[in-house]
Amino acid sequence: MLRSLGTVRALGMQDVEDALEVCRRDPVTNVFVAARILESGLAGTRGPLFSYDSGGERALCWCSANVVPVEATSSRAIGALAAKVVRRRAWASSVFGPADQVLDLWGRLVRHWGVPREIRDNQLVMTMRESPMALGQVVDPGVRVARRDELDIVLPAATAMFTEEIGYPPYQGSGVAYRQGVATLIERGHCLVRVEDGQVVFKADLGSVALGVAQVQGVWVHPRWRGQGLAAPAMAAVVEHTLRHVAPVVTLYVNDFNEPAVATYRRVGFVQTGTFATVLL
Repeated sequence: MLRSLGTVRALGMQDVEDALEVCRRDPVTNVFVAARILESGLAGTRGPLFSYDSGGERALCWCSANVVPVEATSSRAIGALAAKVVRRRAWASSVFGPADQVLDLWGRLVRHWGVPREIRDNQLVMTMRESPMALGQVVDPGVRVARRDELDIVLPAATAMFTEEIGYPPYQGSGVAYRQGVATLIERGHCLVRVEDGQVVFKADLGSVALGVAQVQGVWVHPRWRGQGLAAPAMAAVVEHTLRHVAPVVTLYVNDFNEPAVATYRRVGFVQTGTFATVLL
């Protein structure tokens, strides 16, 4: 059990298992925070994970470059966590997670953080557990795990995807930290690509893996290869690999207005299991 009662406190290394237990209530929804807990071990003395515990309700909030509520289903929990976030951080790049929790949380943060660049309030959380091959889907045999020596060709694809999705580049000035993040995904075997003539034409990352769930992020098709039927077989290959080698559940979330992507994921076999919202700052 999380040990604070009626208060919000920063969690530490001794709280890892308790925090993961909260995430296990909905492993698909909470996989991002669960993965960050496992990766960080909650080392350090200033968060970035806060807990709320009062009247039998336990909730969490990841508070780093991304602010992400976990199981914060009451107004009291959201209010208490929002107050802690405001005291601890002056800025973040986004607030995202379950739509009801995020929109309530943002309603309390906006007076302190100002007008956001964009609010995406209807993002489909899509999930699948079945093999695409078993569902009769075509699987692209050219999609594979990226090699360590391919960092320099994966990096431009990752940068292009981020810029297209968010609206600005993933870094300004030195790109060392971003390069290291991409390198880490490759080293873990969590970056899948299709390469043609020395160029990445398809990329997808397993950006968060925890509690038997893998969340696919960073899906990108090179502009010259779009509209040629590449995406669905390539995504089917990503899911097939993930189910066999990484986790028994595969999930992702996608903007409702990205109709081609939604159609592709449904064609592969994904079904909607929830709704996220993202506030871009």
